Amino acid sequence: MVSPIRPRIGVLALQGDVREHLRVLEDLGAEAVRVRRPTELEGVRGLVLPGGESSVIDRLTRTFGLREPLRAAIAAGMPVYGTCAGMILLADRLEGAVAGQLTLGGLDVTVRRNAFGRQNESFETELAVPELGTVPVAATFIRAPEVTAAGPAVSVLAELPGGRIVAVEQGPLLATAFHPEVSGENRFHRRLLERVLSS
Repeated sequence: MVSPIRPRIGVLALQGDVREHLRVLEDLGAEAVRVRRPTELEGVRGLVLPGGESSVIDRLTRTFGLREPLRAAIAAGMPVYGTCAGMILLADRLEGAVAGQLTLGGLDVTVRRNAFGRQNESFETELAVPELGTVPVAATFIRAPEVTAAGPAVSVLAELPGGRIVAVEQGPLLATAFHPEVSGENRFHRRLLERVLSS
């Protein structure tokens, strides 16, 4: 448990692997709730943008009236953690977007969609993430994006061999190209909670 305080953390629940994130957050002592509408966003102190299909999530944020409230929350400094599609949603710039696809922005990065191929080319590996300690991170890549350019305010947390950037943070925003929740890794979620509790 991170703290005896139980901060309310939302998981955007329009599409994707929502339950896995809810479980990790609850195990860390947070009050984890699904966010599907603007009124549910108003009550949370931090947010997870889960993996899924980024273009579908983008479209649903507009359908459910969440796009502008999400952008406002990010701009106001809410701590947010995006995994896979969530990294795409947080990017200021996007390569390989489908027609009409938008991002929420906030991270001064360029992200390329589906940088590692199709679903059947998914893979698992261990990554060194010095900011999270000496134990490597078990990372699952599923149709994952990658960061192809990062601004000066962005800290690179993890790279694959060869220098492909797969984890970054900028202020209260954190993003990974992979799915730590799939392998039971909770240190990125813990980092999000630390941001929330210190804000």
